Amino acid sequence: MVENKPLITLRNLRKRYGADELATEILRGIDLEIHAGEFVAIMGASGSGKSTLMHMLGCLDQPSAGEYWFNGQNVALLNSDELAQLRRQTFGFIFQSYHLIGSCSALENVEIPAVYAGVKALQRHQRAIDLLTKLGLEAHTRHRPSQLSGGQQQRVSIARALMNGGQIILADEPTGALDSQSGAEVMALLKQLAQQGHTIVLITHDPEVAAHAQRQITVRDGQVISDTGTASTLTPAPIKPGSYKETNDHHGTEIIEAWKMAIRSLQANLSRTLLTLLGVMIGVASVVAMLAIGEGSKQAVLERINAMGSNLVMIREQSRGRMGTEALSSLTAKDAHSIALLPNIIAALPENNGNVTARFGNFDINTEVSATSWEFPTVRNWPAVWGSFFNADDEQHYAAVAVLGQTVASGLFPNQDPLGHYILLNNVPFQVIGVMEEKGATGWGRDADDVIFVPLSTGNLRLFGQSQIRNITVSVDRVEAMEQTEQAITRFLDQRYPNANFRVRNMADIVAAVSETQNTFTVLLGSIAAISLLVGGIGVMNIMLVSVTERTHEIGIRVATGARTRNILQQFLTEAVVVSTLGGIVGIGLGIVAGLSASVLGMSALFSVPTMILAFACAVGTGLIFGFTPALKAARLRPVEALST
Repeated sequence: MVENKPLITLRNLRKRYGADELATEILRGIDLEIHAGEFVAIMGASGSGKSTLMHMLGCLDQPSAGEYWFNGQNVALLNSDELAQLRRQTFGFIFQSYHLIGSCSALENVEIPAVYAGVKALQRHQRAIDLLTKLGLEAHTRHRPSQLSGGQQQRVSIARALMNGGQIILADEPTGALDSQSGAEVMALLKQLAQQGHTIVLITHDPEVAAHAQRQITVRDGQVISDTGTASTLTPAPIKPGSYKETNDHHGTEIIEAWKMAIRSLQANLSRTLLTLLGVMIGVASVVAMLAIGEGSKQAVLERINAMGSNLVMIREQSRGRMGTEALSSLTAKDAHSIALLPNIIAALPENNGNVTARFGNFDINTEVSATSWEFPTVRNWPAVWGSFFNADDEQHYAAVAVLGQTVASGLFPNQDPLGHYILLNNVPFQVIGVMEEKGATGWGRDADDVIFVPLSTGNLRLFGQSQIRNITVSVDRVEAMEQTEQAITRFLDQRYPNANFRVRNMADIVAAVSETQNTFTVLLGSIAAISLLVGGIGVMNIMLVSVTERTHEIGIRVATGARTRNILQQFLTEAVVVSTLGGIVGIGLGIVAGLSASVLGMSALFSVPTMILAFACAVGTGLIFGFTPALKAARLRPVEALST
């Protein structure tokens, strides 16, 4: 016989709910000592404070006043994680209503304390199976609580209480919801655990149940009114129950288990999960498809501009007429020939443009005529596909010949070959000698094929009635020296026409302007799509808030079995990320399908792997951001309040 130091010491412990005159005091100065290895029964009627006392003993709630010393340590000095560690390593809870997680099997329910202790999966599986087997539940390890009887569920909760060793078993009305036979079996198990060295604290209102304990404590109106044992009681030295050691390397295990639990929880509410996924999927698909269409449109426009020649410099005199009038240009064909002699220049094309009415038979259309040089196909990289372009001899001899763009050719000659036929341009006859290759729309949206080309000399004489030209297109040899060449052209024009105002612009400037415009358009599309993703994120947060509310009781169970604040935060945050991740993956697929569908309908779509990665990262980030608030709410729940929900 040795004298034991108290394992649990309560000094003037009080618990009060509410404030001021509305306050209700449940515990009114409890003084109590419990020694290791004791089997103690705390009796009292409903409302006497016995369950509240158990919550204090199990660190599920905090006292309003007084002291709680556990094994020589003041519990009030422990933070939330240290309290969780105490619950996880020392206490095992057996509740009247079992408090099992409905979506988990019996085996998984038993394993929960070991999960938070960082025990490896194989090791804790075997431990849980051994415990269930000893309790006669070897055939029910895969059954969920709804498939078990009350007695079987209580045995599962006992196995869970013993999973990490269960040095102290706190049993709150363990037989209250059981039939007499099942109740007797549970009490026999508790007596057996007491004989093995576990400290048993039994909460009951039934004197017959309390009689199984070695020591009976009666509580009434929040005070101890009788105690069959004393602090100086001499008891045999208890046999310390074998504990299940907690590992330090538990972060990896926690993360893996958080993902497993998240997937299980989402499967349990499949329809709601799918609706949440839908919002994220639409958002991600919109981002992928919109940005692909925007980038595709940009590339299509740039390709059309580059097809015209990225090494070109465009020269045009700014209008010198009054508003609403058109002034004659100062430029002439001789200026183009002089500019062609400057360094780094391949050719300089003089051009005149104007609108005409083109007729053939019963067909007439309004189109543009371009009077230009015979070098046009080479400089502009735009050949004739039928017939030929006019040559230098045609230009020199004022030949009345014309080369049609594809749009004009199909408009005037819908069902026949135009070559050799004569058309009227403002009633002036021209013979069709060729049809240009199809070009499509220009970078600024005009139909490049809606044009007719004629020799410059003929056009100036017979169509425009002037020797001046409106534009000069210069082909540059070395693009890297484009800026110097542009400056040389500007100096030449300033010397020849000091009073004129010319606009000299290279195609690189046009490409840059178009790119900037298209980038703005793409950003606009992306912003609209991002709003969809934002709405999906709000849906995630809404569903997670609902999930926290629905699963408050589950949170309480997990906290009671040793979950830290970070474990609860991690679990719900993981669920939000899982939803967003799945939504992101499926959304990328839908975005690709939408972009390809747009391509079939004639729109350009250019997919980018970085864009898809960005959209996926945004989806995951959405889960993290919008899932954090509900997860934090869950993590901050008080254990006793969560359990009572």
